[in-house]
Amino acid sequence: MRRNRKLLLAAVATGGVAVPLAIAGVAFGHGYTDSPESRQAKCASGEVADCGAVAHEPQSVEGPKGFPDNDIADGSICSAGLEGFAALDDPRGGEWPTTTMNPGEQTFHWTLTAPHATDKWEFFITKDGWDGTKALTRADLEAEPFFTQDDGGAKPGNSVDLTVNVPDKTGRHLILGVWTIADTSNAFYACSDVTFE
Repeated sequence: MRRNRKLLLAAVATGGVAVPLAIAGVAFGHGYTDSPESRQAKCASGEVADCGAVAHEPQSVEGPKGFPDNDIADGSICSAGLEGFAALDDPRGGEWPTTTMNPGEQTFHWTLTAPHATDKWEFFITKDGWDGTKALTRADLEAEPFFTQDDGGAKPGNSVDLTVNVPDKTGRHLILGVWTIADTSNAFYACSDVTFE
């Protein structure tokens, strides 16, 4: 699916093809977290500048499912390995704006522009001592997600609230949300910068 989208976008960009955007199974919208606010949501709202293409399509950070065992390279996790969204991997000197977070029960929200049959929702968090001035790697994250909800292929609506028990942390951290699709080989990724008080 990602290859088909790249080929279509290249053809449209070069003027070689005039096609409607809703053709033969190619979808151009999916989902992202907006609570806690993800990097792509901050880019889309204009809170963060110089984000490139993701500012216009925050819902499209789509890569292979199976994290952390998939082939997304360390250092490009927040962009799901997509070159066009590499601004999401740039640590910006540790200066991404953060969302204030408390440990314990919280509601995390996904906005979905094209709901898909869902395998599961997961959230990972960085280890204590994480260096926010460097691009995210697997070694930066706790070994297991702190939240997993299996949906067994159910198709959600355009708005999903998840009741999450956030671990006891202090200071600045990064939360990685992964929405794994049941009927494709992909998942959607969202990195949220948070500060625990």
